Amino acid sequence: MAYNKGDNSSSKRRPMRRRRKVCAFCADKESDYIDYKHVNKLKRYVSERGKIFPRRITGNCAKHQRALTVAIKRARHVAIMPYTTD
Repeated sequence: MAYNKGDNSSSKRRPMRRRRKVCAFCADKESDYIDYKHVNKLKRYVSERGKIFPRRITGNCAKHQRALTVAIKRARHVAIMPYTTD
């Protein structure tokens, strides 16, 4: 492929700016406590392989991500949620 002097469309591309995700627990003020017994709510934050999604994927704030992680681990310990799916 030859170099074209006037072709600099690929060299100065800006990365796409995505909209900042909002914490679902901060937006919904009525559910202030993340409970380990609400398995349907917790399943949204776990991958099909059983891994907990990070903050950059879920969009949660640090406070609620920590509480979510504790609730998922507690539900796993009590055998409400599986550790992995085979």
